Amino acid sequence: MNEKFSFQNSAGQTLCGRLDLPVGQPRATALFAHCFTCGKDLRSAGRISRALTRQGVAVLRFDFTGLGDSEGDFANTDFSSNLEDLRCAARALEARELTPEILVGHSLGGAAVLAIAGELETCRAVVTIGAPSDPEHLEKLFSEELDLIREGKAEVRLAGRTFTITRKFLEDIASQKLATKIQNLRRPLLVFHAPLDNVVGIENARAIFESAYHPKSFISLDTADHLLSNRRDAEYVATTLAAWASRYISEEKPSQAAEGEVVVEELEGLTQGIFTKAHSLLADEPERLGGANMGPTPYDLLLAGLGACTSMTLRMYARHKKIPLESVQVKLRHRRTHAQDCEQCETSEGKLDVIEREVFLQGELDQQQRTRLLEIADRCPVHKTLTGRLEIHTRAGEIS
Repeated sequence: MNEKFSFQNSAGQTLCGRLDLPVGQPRATALFAHCFTCGKDLRSAGRISRALTRQGVAVLRFDFTGLGDSEGDFANTDFSSNLEDLRCAARALEARELTPEILVGHSLGGAAVLAIAGELETCRAVVTIGAPSDPEHLEKLFSEELDLIREGKAEVRLAGRTFTITRKFLEDIASQKLATKIQNLRRPLLVFHAPLDNVVGIENARAIFESAYHPKSFISLDTADHLLSNRRDAEYVATTLAAWASRYISEEKPSQAAEGEVVVEELEGLTQGIFTKAHSLLADEPERLGGANMGPTPYDLLLAGLGACTSMTLRMYARHKKIPLESVQVKLRHRRTHAQDCEQCETSEGKLDVIEREVFLQGELDQQQRTRLLEIADRCPVHKTLTGRLEIHTRAGEIS
């Protein structure tokens, strides 16, 4: 779930953000800095945030001064003001008792988190995605208007929008000494970069990586573009980042669900997060049905529950009876059939759901043992639940 999160910058202007929260008490907090002229609602930023919340991490992503829903004039901003916005965001999180421990920056936001991480005592890990190794790299984005900007200011067209860039902006980025700040980072660093990034070249990733001290990691994004516009690229970054960051946050992950309870939460589109007391996974639909194919379908999970229960029941029975069962494999399929075509069905009207279960048993088993094990397969608890009298009671829940 997420909520609107606003705070004041150093000029007293309101900056608007989005705070993504996990179910239960957050085990850590991340601060996300978006790319130059982008905003908090960039799809890749949302996917990364949701991947972190599945790990129990709260994430704040916000619009820098003059962008998106935030107040202020972009023409009066520069790299230093972006850093000040990040400082204000960190203080706002601390006031909410959510101290930022993970800094994530995309493109120029990556350079910004590298520049500021050393100032934040609570920061425990830093992640960059397609980040320039020097803010001066931005000059290439408006090289045609560079002479006009140096004379005072000029309007440039970026990402389909017009922005005013001033000489003060150029002077500010020229004064930054990012390499020194990277050398003094003293935090674990993860660098994502695409070799085919035509906005920020891969040589930037090399410069950042070589400047940093260990522990540091680099992950190549193959054919991804700069904005991670392909959903699979964004999801790959999101899940990998979340797994890497889990090493640097609290070992104790707050439970998304109570013992014996399952919580299902909508993430994006048809993708669902599934949480138990100690585990989490995804459910989805295939792309042809409007999903993103990020996890098994609901019926896949239903078959998985029956298959797992069948295999476990056979293993426990064989262990108890000292049957030489070496391995079990269960294959299941679900289909709907006309009742009148089902010889073993009790009704001949309408359609019925049919699950076909095929059990493969390996080991030095005689025919009597094989027959008995197949009989036991029908006694697994999930099988009994599905074939017995089942009632589902639904009520409205209150969101706290």
